Amino acid sequence: MFKKILIANRGEIAVRILRACRELGIKSVAVFSDVDRKALHVQLADEAYGIGPAPSRESYLRIDKLMDVARRAGSDAVHPGYGFLAENPALPRACGEAGITFIGPPPEAMEALGSKTAGRRLARRVEVPTVPGANDPTDRSQAQALAQSMGYPVLLKAVAGGGGKGMRLVYSDTEFESAFRNAASEALNAFGDERLYLEKYLERPRHVEIQILADAHGRVVSLGERECSIQRRHQKVAEESPSPIITAELRKKMSDAAVRLARAGGYVNAGTVEFLVDQRLNFYFLEVNTRLQVEHPVTEQVTGLDLVKLQIAIAAGHRLPFAWESITPRGHAMEVRLYAEDPENNFFPSPGKILARHTPSGPGIRMDEGVYEGWTVPNDYDPLLSKLIVWGNSREETMARLRRALDEYVVTGIRTNAGLFRRILAEPEFLRGEIHTRWLDDLLRRPRAAAASPAAHSNPVTDPNAAAEAAAIAAAVWQAKQNARQASTASPVNETSSRWKMEGRREQRDRMP
Repeated sequence: MFKKILIANRGEIAVRILRACRELGIKSVAVFSDVDRKALHVQLADEAYGIGPAPSRESYLRIDKLMDVARRAGSDAVHPGYGFLAENPALPRACGEAGITFIGPPPEAMEALGSKTAGRRLARRVEVPTVPGANDPTDRSQAQALAQSMGYPVLLKAVAGGGGKGMRLVYSDTEFESAFRNAASEALNAFGDERLYLEKYLERPRHVEIQILADAHGRVVSLGERECSIQRRHQKVAEESPSPIITAELRKKMSDAAVRLARAGGYVNAGTVEFLVDQRLNFYFLEVNTRLQVEHPVTEQVTGLDLVKLQIAIAAGHRLPFAWESITPRGHAMEVRLYAEDPENNFFPSPGKILARHTPSGPGIRMDEGVYEGWTVPNDYDPLLSKLIVWGNSREETMARLRRALDEYVVTGIRTNAGLFRRILAEPEFLRGEIHTRWLDDLLRRPRAAAASPAAHSNPVTDPNAAAEAAAIAAAVWQAKQNARQASTASPVNETSSRWKMEGRREQRDRMP
C-alpha cells in the first residue's frame, strides 16, 4: 500500500479523499491556491503546499507544479479527485515519468474512453447503442452542416468535457454560431481543450449512469445505476440510486454494456458509463467519465462499499474481492448538491464569509463538505459547498429524511440553493419518479405556488422571519461555545463530586461546530 498520497484537488472531494487516506494509515498531501490557504482540506491534511494564484490555470491545472510538490513531499501516488486534471491523460503520463502511481485509469484508457468522441467510436465497435451525431471533433461549419442534416435541436458538447461545462443546446441556425463560440470558450477555460462535437438532442430522456470498478487483473464489475436526471442547464444537482424506472432486466443489459465497453477500452480503476434512456426504456451510450463522480456517495450508501478506498487498493495492485453479481444493493439513497448560489438571482454565485451554520444529522444522514463556519467562499471555483446524502429503507423514507435534513440545514452570510430541493421534494412528478433531463428547467420556468408555511422554507438571507430564526440559531451556537469555554477555564470546585460534569462539558465543547 502507499505511504503518502498527493491529492490534486480542493474542496469537499479533497476532504473526502484525505479522510479515506487517514483511515487506511496513509499520509495525505494537500495543495492549495492563494485563496485556499485556509481551506478545510489544507487544515486536515498531514502536509500542504501552495501552488500559485487563484486562477486554476495558474494553480490546480499546472501539472508541473503538482509534480514538483509530489517530489518534494515524497508522495508515491497522486489522486486527482474530479474536475481539474482528473480526466487529462497528461497527468497520469507525468506521474509515470516521475515514478509515481496515478490513482485512476491509464492514459491510454482515458484517451480511448474519456474523450467523448473516441468513446462513441469504441461504443459502436462493441455494439453499444449510441445517440446519433459526430464521432470526431468538428469545426463550426462542419457541425452546423451536420445539425442541418439531422434536424434541430442538437447538443454541442466539449470533447474533454464533464459537469455540463462546454455544452450548449441549439434549436436553430440563427443561434448556432454564438452557441458554438461560447461552448468552445467555456471548454477551453474549464478543461484546457476547446474542441467540440455534436449530438442529436433526445426529447425528455432520462440520464442514468452505471458505476464500474476494474482492477489490473481483468476483473470488471458493475455496482448498479444512479439516476441523474435532475439537472439545471445540463448540470446535475441531485442524484439517487436505484433509479425509479430501471427494472432488473434493464439493469442487467445496461451493466453488461458498461462492462463490455470498459473491457474493450482497457479500463482500470473507478469509472462511470453514462446513458440516456428514452420513454420506451431504450438506452443509448452517452459518455464515460474516467474518474470518481461527484455523486459516488449514493452508490456507497446502497452497496456499503467505500469507492475511494477501492480506488486506492486497485492502484496499489490489489484484486477486486468480489464479482458484481455478488453485490446486493440495499435501500435507497439520494444526494443533493448544496451550492453557494442565489436562486432568486438566476442562481448567480454567492461567495462570501460563512457567518454561522447548522448541519443536519441523525439516522441515514451523511454530509460530505469542504467548508466551515468563518470560511470565506471564494469566487474563483465551482460554488459547491457540501453534498447532503440521505439513505432510507425505501424511496419514500429517503425523501422524508431528506426533507427533515433540509429543514435542519442553516447557513448564514451567503445564499444557498437549499430551497430549490425543498421545492423539488414537494412536486408530485418527482414524488412519482416521473422526471427527465429537462424537468427541472421546465419546473423553474413555472410560476411558484405560495408555500403553506413560508417561514419554514424561506431563504435565511432574504426573508426577515428566516433571518431572525437563523440569527437565533447562530446566537445559541455562540452562547454554547462561550459557556463551554468558561467551563473549561473555571477553577475546579469539589473535583471528586463534579468530575462527570466536567467531562460532560468537555465532550459537549468538542462537539461544537
